[in-house]
Amino acid sequence: MRVLVVEDEQLLADAVATGLRREAMAVDVVYDGAAALERVGVNDYDVVVLDRDLPVVHGDDVCRKIVELGMPTRVLMLTASGDVSDRVEGLELGADDYLPKPFAFSELTARVRALGRRTTVALPPVLERAGIKLDPNRREVFRDEQEIQLAPKEFAVLEVLMRSEGAVVSAEQLLEKAWDENTDPFTNVVRVTVMTLRRKLGEPPVIVTVPGSGYRI
Repeated sequence: MRVLVVEDEQLLADAVATGLRREAMAVDVVYDGAAALERVGVNDYDVVVLDRDLPVVHGDDVCRKIVELGMPTRVLMLTASGDVSDRVEGLELGADDYLPKPFAFSELTARVRALGRRTTVALPPVLERAGIKLDPNRREVFRDEQEIQLAPKEFAVLEVLMRSEGAVVSAEQLLEKAWDENTDPFTNVVRVTVMTLRRKLGEPPVIVTVPGSGYRI
């Protein structure tokens, strides 16, 4: 899942991004509304975590623009105000969810995951294919009932492949969904991660390389 965090309190923004990355999400961070509009114009995000009171361009205007463009991106709006009227106003702007500050990080994560599921075709909460079970919420992976410990990026790549339901996923698509914008697009990080993931998943191999196209399960 790819997430954009838009928050002018830089310590909070960076802390949220670090936490979401530990949950195997690809996260970009910006600190004002103008930068947010620039990012959503060039990158495809599953979820935007959007502070309402932003400098340069207000969060309300960022939300309106995302809605006007007809993007499948879901918006989780944050605000320091907990008034019901503010929450209602935010939802009427087109936000998909609303979370007042201060918030528990576990709740933020759960809401981001729930919104991320709404950007794609509905799938069961636990993904199963080729003897593998992947639970995105618990961040658990089992093969033939034996748990497998994966690093965050390995988990993210496996989740993308599982969600494709047998379709081929290109290296570029994996890079877009599992890494942030600071990753060099010419790096071999996808190939190395897939190779490590194959080894951890064991025999017989379940990740198939489709020459010139990408990977599938």
